[in-house]
Amino acid sequence: MQFKLKSLFAIGLFAVSLPTIAKEPAKVETREPEATTAIVQKQLVTGEQYMVAAANPYASKAGQQILAKGGSAVDAAIATQLVLTLVEPQSSGIGGGTFMMYYNKANNKLTSFDGRETAPENADENLFLDKHGKAVKWIEAVVGGRSVGVPGILHAFANAHKQYGKLAWSELFKPAIKLAEQGFVVSPRLHGLLARQLNPGVMSMPVINEYFYPNGELIKAGTVKKNQPLADLYKDIAQQGIDAFYKGDNAKQMVNAVQKAKVAPGTLTESDLANYKSKQRDAVCIDYRVYNVCSMAPPSSGGVAVLQILGLLEHKDMAALKPNSEEAIHYFSQASRIAFADRNMYMGDPDFTQVPTKELLNKKYIASRAKLITEQDTIAVAGNPVGYLSYAQDDSYELPSTSHVSIVDSFGNAVSMTSSIEMAFGSTVMVNGFILNNQLTDFALSPRIDGKLVANRVEAGKRPRSSMSPVMVFNKDGSLRLVVGSPGGSRIIDYVAQVVIGVLDWELSAQEAINLPRTTNRNDYTSLEKGTALEAIAPQLTKRGHNVRVLDLNSGLHAVEVKNNKLYGGADPRREGVALSDLTDKNAPIRF
Repeated sequence: MQFKLKSLFAIGLFAVSLPTIAKEPAKVETREPEATTAIVQKQLVTGEQYMVAAANPYASKAGQQILAKGGSAVDAAIATQLVLTLVEPQSSGIGGGTFMMYYNKANNKLTSFDGRETAPENADENLFLDKHGKAVKWIEAVVGGRSVGVPGILHAFANAHKQYGKLAWSELFKPAIKLAEQGFVVSPRLHGLLARQLNPGVMSMPVINEYFYPNGELIKAGTVKKNQPLADLYKDIAQQGIDAFYKGDNAKQMVNAVQKAKVAPGTLTESDLANYKSKQRDAVCIDYRVYNVCSMAPPSSGGVAVLQILGLLEHKDMAALKPNSEEAIHYFSQASRIAFADRNMYMGDPDFTQVPTKELLNKKYIASRAKLITEQDTIAVAGNPVGYLSYAQDDSYELPSTSHVSIVDSFGNAVSMTSSIEMAFGSTVMVNGFILNNQLTDFALSPRIDGKLVANRVEAGKRPRSSMSPVMVFNKDGSLRLVVGSPGGSRIIDYVAQVVIGVLDWELSAQEAINLPRTTNRNDYTSLEKGTALEAIAPQLTKRGHNVRVLDLNSGLHAVEVKNNKLYGGADPRREGVALSDLTDKNAPIRF
């Protein structure tokens, strides 16, 4: 079955007047600012030795160069992310955090690296409360120094490279340093998101404003942009290691920028930076049909939720349903409702909060929850996997300014890595050419709701809950089948689960599954992707009781599928990423 993107989107472009469809105006989605700026058709990419799929052509090219030199998947992931910091600053970077899953084929071992940001030592549960003890408005929380968590991505990289890197650490910085010094072509997406002024901090914070608005003029797509401060910092980190980031002059400058931020000064200290530690964690896995599907453990809520959705849908014959048919969408939305109900109740940092991960993924528990899936839409309530836990559902904001990289190297190793700075352009606090995250808004703004503690409340040193959901799928014999993940805030969970179902149940290629129109339900309403064939089934879903909204669903899925001893890479048409392999032209010019 071979789908072409053009036809998939064109099907839904006819004029339609259906009173049951609630067309959501763009301004309502103010908490999801990473909007689609263009739909660009992508073709499935084939490889024989290695493959990298990332959110910007420059970044994919850097990963391809490292893989061509014999680098490992970890090496390529690091080089790719260093470039993403430069060319896709609105989404991720060294001022943020990451969840990186790594599969080592030689010993058939899967592990993960938690480079999630932590709350500063002087932060507490009152961080986002006003003088009356009420949670501040969302826009007051996300901009400025108060929202900045201790960046974790470089520490995770150093940890992973020490164990699984093949090339020298300094070698991984060369593509990004060269590009920062010589300049990169500003992409239409970067220009478009700036033009929309989605993050008010870009206009009000001086350093970031000067970078993106030199001489008062917004940088235009197609122009060449250099970043010497970032190049200089990269040179220091390449030679001195991550101490050049977490200690010394760069650390002092980060602390000064946060504590003296023009908007909402924060509490970050040099001690916070010097003491940061990434963590290596076991992945969480579940059997699905004949496959084993694995993802990130808490503080990712996404991994558990994706696996719960799959476990719930294992009780339905999804393979017998047509891709994204009305019945398939209904069952998917009900499974997602149930998973989100549990996620919103129980997920948090397991080092601070008791998280019943094993119980939530227990086959008997999931089977009991699957009985709640009926033929009508019903709001789900959290289950009771353990009788002694009782939390309040939290009020955090998880925004889709995130990026995903999927890689398989020539040795058969793989990386599925999702990274983020939270909102588009993060906190808008900018230091040495990179943007600091506003990840602390992933905590619940209110520590207590209706007298109950929120599991995901702010505490010093704690990691905020995340929806980032890097996934790897393995065949029955243990061999690697699929590497996938996406940005998209809390919608990541549904985006990734939908692609896994597309590949495993509907036998679509990775690119076909990525091309499918998106749908989500976060235990609120059923969203259908605007301008696609899904609009046509809205009346049927409404009859089932769904509150249907037609929205711009901006996934950024990147995947590598391993099948018949070949690699197949897919990139999301909704963003500007590409997949590159050993068979693609290494000298091809960058195109958006």
